[in-house]
Amino acid sequence: MSSSTDYKILTREISGNVGQLRASQPDVMQGFNAMSKAALAPGAIDAKTKELIALGIGVAARCDGCIGFHTQALARLGATRAEVHETLAIAVYMGGGPALMYAANAVAAFDQCAPEQAPA
Repeated sequence: MSSSTDYKILTREISGNVGQLRASQPDVMQGFNAMSKAALAPGAIDAKTKELIALGIGVAARCDGCIGFHTQALARLGATRAEVHETLAIAVYMGGGPALMYAANAVAAFDQCAPEQAPA
């Protein structure tokens, strides 16, 4: 994916395809959803921090869908551009050059989800 990717369209397409898996593999998908709910449940780490961690892992793992979904969540949770960028810096540190390419995509994805924070 590139910085010209529309992450809202990408996540909508992924959601549609995941819906097919939900229909054909309900037990697996229910298990995944339960794991997701448990991992994101309130605890010692707040929801925004958990989503920042997920974004960093998504970048280091080179997952465009992860970038799309987690930047959307971060925008809903009120993450700042500075918080996202610091998270991306750690992901690049841990993932090297390939992670840098996905971090650049994550900048674009967050700007699409929180356009009020994008530079003019």
